[in-house]
Amino acid sequence: MGIITILWEKWVEFRRDFYKITLSAMIAPLMYLLVFGLGIQTVSHGKPYLHYLIPGVVALTTMNGSFNAIAQNLNVQRLYEKAFDQVMISPTPLWQFIIGQIIAGSLRGIYAGGIILLLVWPIHTGLIFNGFSFLILFLNGAVFSALGVVVSFLARNHADVPRFSSYFIMPMAFLCNTFFSTENMPHGIREVIGFLPLSETSGMVRSIAYGESWNPVGILVLVVYLVIFMMIGLWFVYRKQNL
Repeated sequence: MGIITILWEKWVEFRRDFYKITLSAMIAPLMYLLVFGLGIQTVSHGKPYLHYLIPGVVALTTMNGSFNAIAQNLNVQRLYEKAFDQVMISPTPLWQFIIGQIIAGSLRGIYAGGIILLLVWPIHTGLIFNGFSFLILFLNGAVFSALGVVVSFLARNHADVPRFSSYFIMPMAFLCNTFFSTENMPHGIREVIGFLPLSETSGMVRSIAYGESWNPVGILVLVVYLVIFMMIGLWFVYRKQNL
């Protein structure tokens, strides 16, 4: 019931700010598609660059949507609204509170990614997005929602969340197999970047979109990241650290 309560809270918030959430989810990815996809007429891996770009933009959109939905809100609730005092004394188990936040953030990311798919649907690219694609995108959103939970506890003030996003989220958005392949990167750097969750997500979703075989080991990588971030978030809550 605790998880359902959190999801209901996020649903009410979503309905209240529906237009703001939808517009903010559209603008940046749409600019990426217009500037890079239509402005740069080239070929990547034997396909039009736009076909290469779309899966990467969908992946990074789920990342941004999930991370921002959780990190900003939880940070405000912790530092300014002091809402965690109420969470600690409520009958809702703390682990359910964390899991509810992660699921809600992941669903927000899926919604943002789905908007992009609707926007590019009239182009008729022939790209395939099936159930496995959305499972991978959901896991990607869950990973970055869990990271958002961790960042919300680490932030000492409201400005720390955008700083963290600038230091880590934005570089991943550009480097992790989204706008260009990591194959041409130097050895060492290529392997590190290739192991990041967004790189795994972009690679798997793109392979599915092309109708090619994909490596399910990437799902295991995402699950490992999810478990690690979730355990860190639970540690903060149960040890009452930075609440």
